[in-house]
Amino acid sequence: MTSELPEYYFRVRENGAAVFRIDTENRQRRIEMDQIAVINIRNGEVKPQGQRTLSDADKAEIARWMEARKTLLAQRDIDDIHRAVDYLNLTTQWAQSKATPEQLEDVTDRLLLAMHDLRSVLVRKKADRFSKE
Repeated sequence: MTSELPEYYFRVRENGAAVFRIDTENRQRRIEMDQIAVINIRNGEVKPQGQRTLSDADKAEIARWMEARKTLLAQRDIDDIHRAVDYLNLTTQWAQSKATPEQLEDVTDRLLLAMHDLRSVLVRKKADRFSKE
């Protein structure tokens, strides 16, 4: 472990994080984590824990983390989409070269409906973009 710990720790949760202040300045030199807030990344809400009032430094660090987290989640979303394109290509190759008739029967309708739905949305969104230009 490094000799210098960060001042804050963010325990990621479903829609945000629990925020802890790290303290090693105690008699036993143990790491103590004092929960100071809970944050919701979707609506930007920051709830101090208990009767606590967040300092300007607390608020600034929480805001910095929230921005970094939103950026990371957005990067993951687009990465997932690029992977989906790869999976579609791999699925095409599988259907053409390896799939048994039973396997194709099992997945064909669901794949066709999902691809039809995706195509409909993509075509509509592309038309919307063209009409705005």
